[in-house]
This record gives sequence, structure tokens and C-alpha cells, in this order.
Amino acid sequence: MARTLLLDTNIAAAPLLQCLIEAGHEVYIAGGNPDDALARSYGNYIRHDYSNSVTTLDLIERLGIEFLIPGCNDRSYQTCAEITDLRAFPGIDSAENTRIINNKAAFRTWAQANRLPVPTVLKRSDIRANRPVIVKPEEAYSGRGATVLRSPTPEALAEAEALACAASQSGKCLIEDFVEGQLFSHTAFADQNGVLVDFIVEEHGSASPLAVDTSHLVTDFPAAPLASIRKVVLFMFKALGLPPGLMHTQFILGADDIYIIEMTRRCPGDLYSVLIQVSTGLNYAENYVRPFLGEAFNFKYREPASGLILRHTISTIDPIVFGTLRFRRPLDIERYVALARSGDRLDASPKGRIGIGFFCARSTEDLHDIKMSALTRDLYDIYPPEVW
Repeated sequence: MARTLLLDTNIAAAPLLQCLIEAGHEVYIAGGNPDDALARSYGNYIRHDYSNSVTTLDLIERLGIEFLIPGCNDRSYQTCAEITDLRAFPGIDSAENTRIINNKAAFRTWAQANRLPVPTVLKRSDIRANRPVIVKPEEAYSGRGATVLRSPTPEALAEAEALACAASQSGKCLIEDFVEGQLFSHTAFADQNGVLVDFIVEEHGSASPLAVDTSHLVTDFPAAPLASIRKVVLFMFKALGLPPGLMHTQFILGADDIYIIEMTRRCPGDLYSVLIQVSTGLNYAENYVRPFLGEAFNFKYREPASGLILRHTISTIDPIVFGTLRFRRPLDIERYVALARSGDRLDASPKGRIGIGFFCARSTEDLHDIKMSALTRDLYDIYPPEVW
């Protein structure tokens, strides 16, 4: 029985853990927060701050770990990459390639040098009052610390930079053109020969416009931009010499082109893997972990595809004490994952989350109706504990 270490204890990593257990591995999980869902529920949990790659490698050696699995956050993948530079594990990129892909400033520089379609990074001297910009942390996620300035002033810009730098692990930020258009994600299993299987997901933010909380599969995405994003993925694999695995890309479909917002090689969070699995029947989590086990992909569709599934992360616009969630309409709930308990004090989105719902629709019109109810914050009411 192979000993395997998964660096993530968040609920988003649960499908990865399940696949490893079903494959017959003796799985250990590591994370610094003992209150995380998997830390509280799984027996082989080790309380360990895996942001330190030296001590994590020592843990690996002490446990006799044969396979190392990155979880659903950038820090997990970065540590795995740093360790792989010292001791080879299958399927994991080098630390330098991980920096190029995950660090927003490094990725923009590399992408522009290679003429990939990304928003233009701006210097202060480039900024004009009528030029919308977005100021974002160099290293952060879920829209944290990002600010859109549609009519930037020196004062507003300085405030946005301070906010972004405070949210960034590196203490740095970048400014770029704000591109109008619809946000999508392209999630693909690929190798240096090209994209093998891929999906397009439409993404929205309801509680916070820069944090995705509402999404669904798109089956009729236009052919031309799909070909463009597949071309970018293939270029990334070839130019960086990446091993087979996942490439997850967020991009905006503008009026005249696609604009890549970010790319990552780790599994997306908020149970994105479940959205793909229940919508298509493909075991997304299994195909994510297989390259890290030195195994080929398995693209057998094992479950009936329901297709019309809306994933919605329930959160709040303002800080609250959570008590009760009451839906305003009947819903066919495929599954619901609770993230908060009654009495919990929750921050505003994207930090404070109540739960993740996967809602079934009867038709494309019904899916649109449920989505619009979620986006207009009209799908449910959130009450404090004393209100029933």
C-alpha cells in the first residue's frame, strides 16, 4: 500500500482524498488549521504548516511518503514544487515554472514576452482618468485585495495599491487595464501534444463582483475563442516543458478577443471538481490526482451527465453572525455542503462562506432563472440565530 501525502485540509480537497483512498493508498493529510473540515474528520491528519518546504520535506522523509499531492490552493502547489526540485515526485512542476504560472506579475511579464492575450500591465505614468484599471495583489486569490477604478485618481490609486499590497503574500501589487466582458474558466487535462479533455464554465460574482461564487458548465461556447484558449494551453505545455496534468485558466471573453486573467496547475477550490463531475459524469478529481501517481488519465464517463447544474457559494455582503438560511423558492438540490454553523461569526465575501449548493435545473431557461435569482441575491435569506 503506497503512502501518499495530500497537502490540503479544506473541504475542496475532499474529492481528491476520496480518489486516493479508493485507489488503495495509505493517505496522510497535512495542514495548519485543525478546524478545517478534513482535519476534524479524517484520522490520518497531521497538524503541520506546509508553507515551509524544508520542514514539509522532513515530514515526507519521516513518514516514508511515495507520492505527493498538491491540494486546491496556490501555497500547497508551490510547496510541492519546491520539494520536487529537491526530491523528484511525478506530475509536479518545477518551482520556477510554478512561479511563472502562479505569480501574477511574473505571469504577465512572461505572457507579454510570448505574445499571449493578457490585459496590459500599466505603469503609473500610463494611467489616465478615463482609462479603467484594476489594482490587484501580486499573490492572492478570490478577488481579495483587488479594486476596480473606472476613473482613477491619484488618491484612489494610492488607496487601492495599499489595499492590494496588504493582501499580497509578497507585499506587492500590479496595475493593469480593466477589460470588460464575461468571465469564464477553461479547465483542461493536457500534455505536450495538446488538450485531451476540456470544459468551459461561465463564472459570476454576486456577493463580491471580483470573487466567483456562481458558475455553470457551458456546452455551446463559440468555436473560435475555444480554439484560441486551447492554443495558449498547448503553448504553455511546450514552452515550459510541463508534465501531463491539469491546466486551469480564467479568462474574459471581450468584444474582440480573449484575455487571460490567470492560469494555474492546481485543482480549483469551492468544489469545482464536483461541478464538472455532476454536470458531465467525468471524475475530475481522479484525473487531477492520476499524474501525481505516475498514472495515465482515465476519461471514462462513469456517471450520468445531468448537465444543467448551477454551483453557488452562499456568502454574505456584510459581516454577520450566521443563524438560519431560508430559500425563497423550491429547488432541486443535487447536494449541499455546509461550511458554517449557526452562531458562527462570518466575514463578508469572499472570506465568510455559509455553504456550497449544487442546484439542478430542468431546462436552460430554468438554469438561467436560478442563476439570475442567485446573482440578484434573491434566491435565499440569511438570518441571525435569533430570527426564525
